[in-house]
Amino acid sequence: MTDRPAASHPLIQLTLVRLREFVREPEAVFWVVVFPIVLAATLGIAFRTQGDEPVHAGVLGGPGSEVVVSALKASDGIDVTTVTRERADLALRDGEVQVVVIPGTPPSYRFDPTRPESRLARLAVDAALQRAAGRADRFTAGEQKLEVVGARYVDWLVPGLLGMNIMGTGMWGIGFSIVYARNRKLLKRLAATPMARSHYLLAQMLARLVSLVAEVAALIGFAWLVFSVPVRGSLMGLATVSVAGAVAFAGLGLLVASRVRTIEAVSGLLNFVMLPMWVLSGVFFSSAHFPAASQPLIHLLPLTALNDALRAVMLDGAPLAGVSGELLILSAWALVSFGLALRLFRWR
Repeated sequence: MTDRPAASHPLIQLTLVRLREFVREPEAVFWVVVFPIVLAATLGIAFRTQGDEPVHAGVLGGPGSEVVVSALKASDGIDVTTVTRERADLALRDGEVQVVVIPGTPPSYRFDPTRPESRLARLAVDAALQRAAGRADRFTAGEQKLEVVGARYVDWLVPGLLGMNIMGTGMWGIGFSIVYARNRKLLKRLAATPMARSHYLLAQMLARLVSLVAEVAALIGFAWLVFSVPVRGSLMGLATVSVAGAVAFAGLGLLVASRVRTIEAVSGLLNFVMLPMWVLSGVFFSSAHFPAASQPLIHLLPLTALNDALRAVMLDGAPLAGVSGELLILSAWALVSFGLALRLFRWR
């Protein structure tokens, strides 16, 4: 009896089948490759660095408003707009102005103390009006403007977008694929073939790793070319972290879809698993804003570990040893989720 050729092994054939399914679906290619680039471009333009951003101040129209407007316009770095009483609160709410000056002796400031930019605008406007009223500064402080590559919001954002995309495509792609095949009775037919369930589940993960190459290269390449987002660490380190994240979320996708029968059910479960990580794991804003008591739990989430490791490698140039804790967390999620999926998986 001759040995089976390697190319006919069930794992290889199943992986090739999953890859063919992927490339034949334009929608899947769009969400994996094109959508992250569109999102990065949109947010990168919206939050691009524009030099010294002026303070946007509103002055309530009425008696004395001309004097206040003239005083503020004479000060550098303050953009002045006259607003009506009806429009003042809406302008503050929508961010058109950061503080509204109500003329008087002395004037009053209407601002949102929960917004840092609003508090800073209040201080800048007050200093300008105090000087216009005759206050003399005792000294003029020197300025040392810091410009660090990797300190921009877009630099911080891109690793988070990459982590979010690795999570989304891993869990949605695998979860939908399995449930769709189960719903169409395809898994029932595969169960009758000489193939172990481990072959089928591993093939889903291997196909995910192949598509990961295009996913990471497209987003990082675009961010580097268009926004000069740095990659200070090694490409091998970036690849290792990306693979660890992809395997962890592929395992979670397998676990979620291990017994689900309908697309509606798997959609709900995937959203239930991913939504907390979208909010908590530092994709669009730092997870440090959440209470200190919640930080240990947040740092155990796989997306938090992936985002922290990606930022450390890309922005800080950290070696793999420097992100060993994050890689350990991702490995634990991958092993536990894949092991549970292997035990719970049903063909029907």
